[in-house]
Amino acid sequence: MASKFKGYMGTICDINLSTGTVSEYPLSDEDREKYLGGRFIATKILWDELSPGVDALSPENILIVMTSPLTGTGAPSSSRYDISAKSPLTGLIGHSNSGGNFGMHLKRAGFDGVVVRGKAPKPVYIEFDNGSVHIRDAGNIWGMNTQDAQKAMGQGGTMAIGPAGENQVLFASVVSQERSHGRCGMGAVMGSKNLKGMIARGSEKIPLHNSEEFKKHVKQWITMLQKHPATGEFAPRYGTAGFLTALSMNNALPTKNFSQGRFDRAWNIGGEWLAEEFLVKNSGCVSCPIRCGRVVEIDGKEVKGPEYEILSLLGSNMLIDDLDAIIKWNYQLDLLGLDAITTGTLMGFAAELNDRGVWKCGIEFGKKDNISQIIEDIAYKRGIGQELSKGVRYLAKKFNAEDYAPHVKGLELAAYEPRASVGHGLGYATASRGACHLDGGYMIYFEVTGPVTLNPHHYRSKPSWTILDQNLLAAVSAGGNCLFTSWTFVPNIAYKVPGRKWLFSLLQFILTHTWMLIDFTVTMPKWLMRFHVPLLPHTKAIELATGMKMDFGKYYLVGERGYTLERMFNIREGLTAKDDSLPARFTKEPLKFGKKGHVVPLGRMLKKYYTLRGWDDEGKPTAKLLKKLQIV
Repeated sequence: MASKFKGYMGTICDINLSTGTVSEYPLSDEDREKYLGGRFIATKILWDELSPGVDALSPENILIVMTSPLTGTGAPSSSRYDISAKSPLTGLIGHSNSGGNFGMHLKRAGFDGVVVRGKAPKPVYIEFDNGSVHIRDAGNIWGMNTQDAQKAMGQGGTMAIGPAGENQVLFASVVSQERSHGRCGMGAVMGSKNLKGMIARGSEKIPLHNSEEFKKHVKQWITMLQKHPATGEFAPRYGTAGFLTALSMNNALPTKNFSQGRFDRAWNIGGEWLAEEFLVKNSGCVSCPIRCGRVVEIDGKEVKGPEYEILSLLGSNMLIDDLDAIIKWNYQLDLLGLDAITTGTLMGFAAELNDRGVWKCGIEFGKKDNISQIIEDIAYKRGIGQELSKGVRYLAKKFNAEDYAPHVKGLELAAYEPRASVGHGLGYATASRGACHLDGGYMIYFEVTGPVTLNPHHYRSKPSWTILDQNLLAAVSAGGNCLFTSWTFVPNIAYKVPGRKWLFSLLQFILTHTWMLIDFTVTMPKWLMRFHVPLLPHTKAIELATGMKMDFGKYYLVGERGYTLERMFNIREGLTAKDDSLPARFTKEPLKFGKKGHVVPLGRMLKKYYTLRGWDDEGKPTAKLLKKLQIV
């Protein structure tokens, strides 16, 4: 359906693999304006089209690939696109974002997104070529790893699953170039549909509302990112791996299945050592000036290097400090198409089960000689890999080990210790797709790793800060940008404060104890925010690209509306307030090495969180909120 807004191609392809039919999915401009793109447009389609209770690995599930208005426009870090479906791992909303090249090529082929239904009778891949759509035989590439499969499909924007997706491992990923859609098992959904991958190529130009002003704005934005200490210095120099040693020093690094927050050999797997001894060069997603990607060498071949999550989860969390081994496991996981976060957290949990004598699986803390084989066994569901392929929640129930099982709603914890960052813990508990650091609001940045931080254990301040972060980061994602572009929201001058301890302490006190202002910010009428914030250039870029009337208040509402609709989807699938929880390890066991009493006081934060969000005591959005957000 053609759109009056620019930035969109105006067409969403609707494919039924069971029948081989191709049509167009009708999307209104009202929905484009309310949800922007990416995961939220996908959630709206799933809400409208998917029947409650559908088996996530059945033909009835719907897989959606969706771009955003800024995707492919040349805006900083805007090659992002989203894959969504009901998650086979959690049974709730599933979505995964990546900076691979498929999304921008899909738009150049004339499509904003793809809705995939049914199941092909035999393995296929989908080809988009300048407005045409073809379902191709994938018999010759079924069984290939993610890189070989992408090469076999030809030149263009590509994405593919590996053996893990074909075997429907519940946390199988989808890979575009070397960028991974890791979370929620989108690779398994593709495998269940006999869909090996997609390729897109085209020459259509993405229309812009005011191209000259947009180009000027983008140029200024890029300069801003390059001059900012976080995006212009830290991220290019160390990548996400640069967080590791700082997190260990602040007792926030997952160690020994999240039983402690400090690893005495953290330096050996940290970003500084990676940059000094292993880094060949930087890389980055298309149109990204930050260049946080690492390129390393394996057997004479240059490949994508490890990011923070796998360095910690298969490093400190397993009591392993062999960076060379982790680099090889990282590459193996991408080739097989497995989520590195879930795999690492799962291995740590299995090691503790083994350590306690609950499940003698051969996975041990500090033992690395069998990890590569176990990773392969998971992808092919062989031996203990059959059990591991079902994730932490399954093993926790089977072995009555819920108290120390690191998952929320069935999604394994990302690599941050919540007892050292209680707002981050609240984010884990309330995030739409489970224990996600990004959907959760990435509060670790404002509590531990940022230049100026809140008191990480002050619980009264965290509900509103968490909501603010969750909604804004969700809007950034829906618009089509990498979340790292939001780091400029913290002004440059803040990076000069940590060296002045008295000033740092003063600012921390002020930021922490002015939480009532943040309470007011998240509840105030958003028409009072009809302005652009210079430190958040995203709103102006969307306005110039699309012609929408966009400002900070409307942008915030996009995040709040989409987040609320995800909540409604989850409730329809059976979620209750009891699911907004954390394992007892984080709420009852004080963090080792931390001060006495350092647990996540989740109960003290949840009630206020619900109230500020406009949810009732059962965690359900109220009718008043749904009307305000124009959801019903």
